[in-house]
Amino acid sequence: MPLDSRIDEITETIRERSRPTRDAYLARMRAQAQEGPRRAHLECGNQAHAYAAMGAQKDDLLADRVPNIGIVTAYNDMLSAHQPFKDYPDRIKAAARAAGATAQLAGGVPAMCDGVTQGQVGMELSLFSRDVIALAAGVALSHNTFDSALYLGICDKIVPGLVIAAATFGYLPGIFVPAGPMTSGLPNEEKSQVRRDYAEGKIDRAGLMKAEMASYHGPGTCTFYGTANSNQMLMEFMGLHLPGASFINPGTPLRDALTEMAAQRATEITALGNAYTPVCDVLDEKAYVNGLVGLMATGGSTNLVLHLIAMARASGVQLTCADFDAISEATPLMARVYPNGLADVNHFHAAGGLPFMIGHLLDAGLLHEDVSTVAGQGLSAYAQEPKLTEGRVTWEPGPRDSLNDKILKTPQDAFAKTGGLKQVHGNLGLGVMKISAVAPELHVVEAPARVFHTQDAVKEAFRAGELNRDCVVVVRFQGPRANGMPELHGLTPVLTVLLQRGHKVALVTDGRMSGASGKVPAAIHVAPEALDGGLIARVQDGDMIRVAAAEGVLECLADLSDRSPAAPDLSGNSHGIGRELFDVFRANAGRSDQGAGVVV
Repeated sequence: MPLDSRIDEITETIRERSRPTRDAYLARMRAQAQEGPRRAHLECGNQAHAYAAMGAQKDDLLADRVPNIGIVTAYNDMLSAHQPFKDYPDRIKAAARAAGATAQLAGGVPAMCDGVTQGQVGMELSLFSRDVIALAAGVALSHNTFDSALYLGICDKIVPGLVIAAATFGYLPGIFVPAGPMTSGLPNEEKSQVRRDYAEGKIDRAGLMKAEMASYHGPGTCTFYGTANSNQMLMEFMGLHLPGASFINPGTPLRDALTEMAAQRATEITALGNAYTPVCDVLDEKAYVNGLVGLMATGGSTNLVLHLIAMARASGVQLTCADFDAISEATPLMARVYPNGLADVNHFHAAGGLPFMIGHLLDAGLLHEDVSTVAGQGLSAYAQEPKLTEGRVTWEPGPRDSLNDKILKTPQDAFAKTGGLKQVHGNLGLGVMKISAVAPELHVVEAPARVFHTQDAVKEAFRAGELNRDCVVVVRFQGPRANGMPELHGLTPVLTVLLQRGHKVALVTDGRMSGASGKVPAAIHVAPEALDGGLIARVQDGDMIRVAAAEGVLECLADLSDRSPAAPDLSGNSHGIGRELFDVFRANAGRSDQGAGVVV
């Protein structure tokens, strides 16, 4: 199928905008690749340190013609999604040996759980952990002894941070290795109803805890379609996973076989062989457009608006919020996965999952097929699904028919004609809205502002009955420079209750919502932020605010020109739970529409 003219035009716009930075980036990568196997440039003393603990494999490492794989892992056993990574290094090393290569655990990167820190002080470090992860991965790979890398990470900031590092070391081939989602527990909508009941005081904390534990109950990724699972989708659409690897449950024979296959493939794509596939060639403009299409077609996380911009910059590619809007307009919504539906990712995978979607999007001309991938083929390889045959992974054509049309549909019979992510702008700045799960009658909200500086203050006003009316809840001083741009997911239950009571309610904030953003119309990531000159700092209670997704409007209808900005007390943001260590990050954070990054 010929490429859709809209996708072609958007890609060309990105390519032209990116040409200076992309050309400079590729020139750096080619120059570093020309130096050949990294180990060849180490002095004898350097090599002796690097190989001291490698036992019988020392001779292989010294020979230079045997590929050496660097493993960068985000393992810890507090994150359910990352707990399965504990045994991956040994499995990878054994598979590498079987393929005639060596592998070393190059280093670890931190991995925090946003589920633990939601609504807590630690959430103020969450976004900046992406930059720390990129830096830590850079330290791991700086030993300069590797011919390719395997990146072990799944959750919210971990994959974006690892991609930034992989792009920075783009002359090295790299494969991302997932661990898969936990098996299904308490249905997500039941969990959310319990949260709403708790917010209204209908059940006690014991009832809430019982529901939460039944939902998050074992190893693997949380099963709703938030940022972690959006990351996994992205790695497939962008060709950094092995095909079909994302949503195989942990501890299964196929999961283990795919991990071993990733190690084998990592040995095949080094510069020592005939299939050299550096990350810099995978992460080009077409790959990022494919990732954007995947994000819109699946109704993925709003956090990826921030992360994709930062990831692309590390690859020399310049993305803007307008690109997200344009791709969304061209891409039909093919999936309904919680919070955009009742299904979880296991149901989504069983219904046909990513192979179904990629195959049909290719047929519709909405994806670039002619891309470089770690599988060694174009994107059509990702329309296949892995099978375990006599202990070996084989790939077969993915399903062409949806096995559940309440979860998955074709582009021609999609749930919506667009992906549901909208750019909004006006005198309050530039923001984004995810409306794929928002009722059509709420796509436009015009109501008086109720202004807050913390999400806890919103909850207090809710409990006091002060929000029982139409209103636009404005939560400001939540941007990266103010307090690290924490997620405000704790607002979702109370605002949803207000919607259920029949009120027209919207949220406007320079902060983030969760990757599980759902039914509440929310203009988020507003830039410039309140602390950086944004006019959101001048809004007062009672000002009429208009939030209109279809029109792309974010306006305060009052005259803000003669007002002074609010002067909040942010002294409490600078210390406690490690925040002292991140002063330099807050001071140097970029704007949210530029990725909110520090290192890129």
